[in-house]
Amino acid sequence: MSLTAQHLVSQPQDERRFQRVPVLLHGRLMLSDMSEHECVTVDMSPGGARLRTPARGDLDTRVVAYIETIGRIEGRVTRLLEDGFAMTVSATARRRDKLASQLTWLANRSELGLPEDRRHERYVPRNPHARLVTSSGAEMMVRLIDVSLSGAAFGTDLPFERGELIMLNGTPGRIIRLFERGVACEFSRPPSPDAFEL
Repeated sequence: MSLTAQHLVSQPQDERRFQRVPVLLHGRLMLSDMSEHECVTVDMSPGGARLRTPARGDLDTRVVAYIETIGRIEGRVTRLLEDGFAMTVSATARRRDKLASQLTWLANRSELGLPEDRRHERYVPRNPHARLVTSSGAEMMVRLIDVSLSGAAFGTDLPFERGELIMLNGTPGRIIRLFERGVACEFSRPPSPDAFEL
């Protein structure tokens, strides 16, 4: 039976405010001591997530994570587990609604045979400015078009070539596509959770 976004909201018999769904997504997280770690979601809801990670945070430690398909989430550690921890997800009502829709789509994708249109969902960042360092070492500010866990597109008039190595807000990558007045790059590793303001 497929889920609906409404179904992810509070269930009377559940002590949690939101119902969690099993979902396996990769990402990176940063703790309040600024240490960065790989992570994988075990289950998630619009109000919380369980992460499998080597990170060892204390209870109530602030966490910022960048999760594939979902994007940036932040909250605090609520429970320590053998293989990671559970955390809250602090978000506006609008962001929670979007998160519920994303989780519903993920939960129903296999059952409904929905295709994946991209490896990772792209977002338009709130702050569209990013620092670009070219392979020659030149630095400049560029305007971001969109960003995901695996890459970004940005506007530029510079004559880049496919395969050229760059750094975008400290994240290494290479140019994979050229288009009018811009380029797309693929990251060689997921960006830091605070690299882009989504």
